Formats: sequence, structure tokens, C-alpha cells
Amino acid sequence: MAHGVGLAGILRNHGQSYLATHALSATQEKAWRAIVACRTPALGGHAECCDHCGVLRYMYHSCRNRHCPQCQTRAKEAWLTARRRELLPVPYFHLVFTLPHAINALAGCDSRTLYALLFGAVADTLNVFAANSRWLGGTPSFTLVLHTWKQDLGRHIHVHALVAGGALTADGHWVSPKRGFLFPVRALSSVYRGKFMDALDGAHKVGGLRHDAAKSDTSWRTLFAALRRHDWVVYAKQPLGGPAQVLEYLGRYTHRVAISNERILGMSGNSVCFRVRDSANGNRKKVMRMEAGEFIRRFLLHVLPSGFKRIRHYGLLGPAHKTANLAAARAALDAPVPDPVRVESVEAFMRRVAGIEWLNCPHCHEGRFQVVQAIPPAGVRTNVFRTHLPRAPPQEQPCDFLVSSLVSSSG
Repeated sequence: MAHGVGLAGILRNHGQSYLATHALSATQEKAWRAIVACRTPALGGHAECCDHCGVLRYMYHSCRNRHCPQCQTRAKEAWLTARRRELLPVPYFHLVFTLPHAINALAGCDSRTLYALLFGAVADTLNVFAANSRWLGGTPSFTLVLHTWKQDLGRHIHVHALVAGGALTADGHWVSPKRGFLFPVRALSSVYRGKFMDALDGAHKVGGLRHDAAKSDTSWRTLFAALRRHDWVVYAKQPLGGPAQVLEYLGRYTHRVAISNERILGMSGNSVCFRVRDSANGNRKKVMRMEAGEFIRRFLLHVLPSGFKRIRHYGLLGPAHKTANLAAARAALDAPVPDPVRVESVEAFMRRVAGIEWLNCPHCHEGRFQVVQAIPPAGVRTNVFRTHLPRAPPQEQPCDFLVSSLVSSSG
């Protein structure tokens, strides 16, 4: 079995056979090309030399594609740094709103529309409950994050909602949950289902859906009946703790891709082996083997439409008046103004996240690396990405952060 291949290795090794029988959308092609080229000479980089022993190392650029499992740590950390200034000193609640699997085929054809309807239905539901004086009677503060996958990479469309425990009233007071929980999940489920179904039917009536089921009245009624029979359950977790716990928790969801390289165990012949959690057996980890073409097909299901925002903010966090709203909420809670954001250097980032001194030479342990040469991109043309993207150099040892390869030679 070939170990340590990662997603890029699977695409390199099995991509040609897959592409011989499958067409890619423009966004899938862009993601594929980026993942395969990430941290290879295709994107260029620079050479660094130790100022003491002369050892060289070659660093190649990241693709920064949001579907690439190698490029999420820095983006996640930057995003969490910005969010740190927006947290309020209140408990936070985690809710999950899921679409029934009966809608999966429709989502495959009309993903942009379905995902937008899902965001709208969840946001409207939470805003309605928060505005109701029976529960809070004010404006809430919440963030929604879209996920579309299961552990086996099958389609499972759901939104994670991180909701502040309370709301800001029109007269500037903060109202906390009255019953120890945020909102009743059965009532949430009913309202959420109604709002999504109404929005979906509205999109159908104006011709906003392309799937075959939307073109036939009989098929549409059958699909609608199946969706109404489904029990739309909103999942609610216990309240989270203070800001530090909230951020740690939030970071698990915001910048995930469908599968991380850590879960991919290797390739054996025409199969890919990867680790999954078995929900039927207490979330125990087990190894799943899947035909490589099916693995690639399932991964590509989760490439988002171009420009679609999978993380969105609502209520007090809405972008139009966020600064004023958060200031009013802090005043109501007698909370201090957060410290200004400081731009973190790459060296400081690596020290904090990876626990290493990035510029220190690991060979002589005395020198520091200095950039000595820029490496231009290899100039791979987009119309030949299928067969001519360069393989990663044999010496390449990618990690989760910024390292792409380390090549040693005498000075």
C-alpha cells in the first residue's frame, strides 16, 4: 500500500482514468488543478539558505484553494483571529439544521439555489424565534457554516449554527434565555421545514430549478410528498463555555474540507483507504476501502459553486451595521472593547501553531534561513492540466502549515 499520498496523490495517480469517463465543471476543474499543483514547482516559490552551514531548502507556494486540505490552517487561524473580536461574554449554542437526503439529487443539479435557500430558511427561523418575546424578544447574533458531506464522502447537506445565548432588544438591553435552553428544537424543526419548503416551492414556480424533477408536475409532487413525510430534526448541543472554548469549537467546523489528508491512509491498487467514524457503533474509528474513481467522484460532489460563501453572519453580526450593533451589545453586557487585531508574522504563526522555530536551521542548529532566490512558476497551461501537471518532487514532505518540501545539499 502506498502511504502518505494525500488527496493530491490520489488525483495524480488515478486522475487520468477518472477524467476519461467523467466531465468536470469549471469550478471542479479549478479545484482539481489547484490541489494537484499545491506546493509543487508548478506554482513557484523560493529557495532559502542557512547563513551558517549553507544548507538549502526549497519552498513552493500554496494554492490557497478552499477545497485543498493543505491550505486551511492559516486561513482558519486568520479567520478565528477576526472572530475573536466579535465574541460576546455569554454562553453559545450549537444547532445543526439538516436537509433530508430525498433532496440530494436536486442539490446535485441546483446546488447554488438549494444552498442559498437553506441559508435563508435557517436564518429566518432563528430570527423569528429570537424576535418572539416568549423566547428572547430581540436581535440575535449567529454564524452559519455549510457542510455537505458525511464521513464516507456521501452527500449530507447541513448547516452548523453557532448562536450567542441571548439577544439585544430595541431599547438596548440584553435578554438571556429564560428556560436554560435557547429554543425548543421541535418547534424549530417545524418552522424550519415550513420555511424551506415554501422557499423551494417558490423557486420551482419561477423556474429557478433545472433538475428533471422540477420539470414534471407529477415528479415534483412526488418529491414534495417525500420531503413532507421526512422528520426534519434540528439537533441541539449543550451550551458552550467562554470565548476560548467557543473559538476552539468553532475552528473545528469553519474551514473543513470534505476529507483531510490525515484521514487518507493510502492507496492499494485501484482502491483508496481512509479513516471514518462509525456512528452506528459509538463513533468508533474504522478503515474504509473505496474504489479510487468513486472516491474522486464523491469528493467532487462537495466542490462549492464559484463565489458561494459557505460561512455567513446574521443578526448583530450582519455586515451592514456590525460595528454599531456589537458596541451596543457590549454596552448592554458591560463588556470591555476587544484589543485591536495584530498582524502576525509567519515566524510567529509557525511558533504558535506548529511549535517550531521556522527560520532556525534544523541541520546545524545555529544558523537561520535567508531567502536567496525566487523560483518562478513552472508555467503549466490550464488546458493540459489533466496529464502534465508536475508530480511533487520525491523529496517533498508536506505538512499542515506552510512547508512544502525540504531539499538538503552541501553549501
